[in-house]
Amino acid sequence: MTTRHTTMEHTPIGVLTLVAEDDALSGIFMQQHRHRPPTQTFGPAVSPDDDVLAEVARQLTEYFSGERRDFDLPLAQHGTDFQRRVWRGLLDIEYGQTWSYGQLAAHIGAPGSSRAVGLANGRNPISIVVPCHRVVGASGSMTGYGGGIERKAWLLNLERPPVEGALF
Repeated sequence: MTTRHTTMEHTPIGVLTLVAEDDALSGIFMQQHRHRPPTQTFGPAVSPDDDVLAEVARQLTEYFSGERRDFDLPLAQHGTDFQRRVWRGLLDIEYGQTWSYGQLAAHIGAPGSSRAVGLANGRNPISIVVPCHRVVGASGSMTGYGGGIERKAWLLNLERPPVEGALF
């Protein structure tokens, strides 16, 4: 039997709800999250020093402070086979890089399915760690984000490489 539990984490982009399932991360949700499941499905709230969720919080803190580029966490991703393929593909987009939906579709072996990839991307339950924010429109334009376009822009800006010769 699966046991879920949750805690809240204050971050520069607002309060995040962290959800663990047994010993793996199964969700990171923003307060205004387009496909946020009902709160009662997250399981009971636990102390922020819970082993799994404390490690998630530690790595998120490092990420937000610019000290971490990759996450090393066990993940429990639940979705259709196609959604899980898309979410695994997201993990291949390197820090500071963006791909279009078409590039992601081609990467997972489903060229021509950029619309379906976009829908699966929007249902990613593990924001930030599984970097759905790194997917943009074909022209490089900002497109939708479950946590809001302003948060997507903030995350992409955080990951932007520093400009050589910049004074600050």
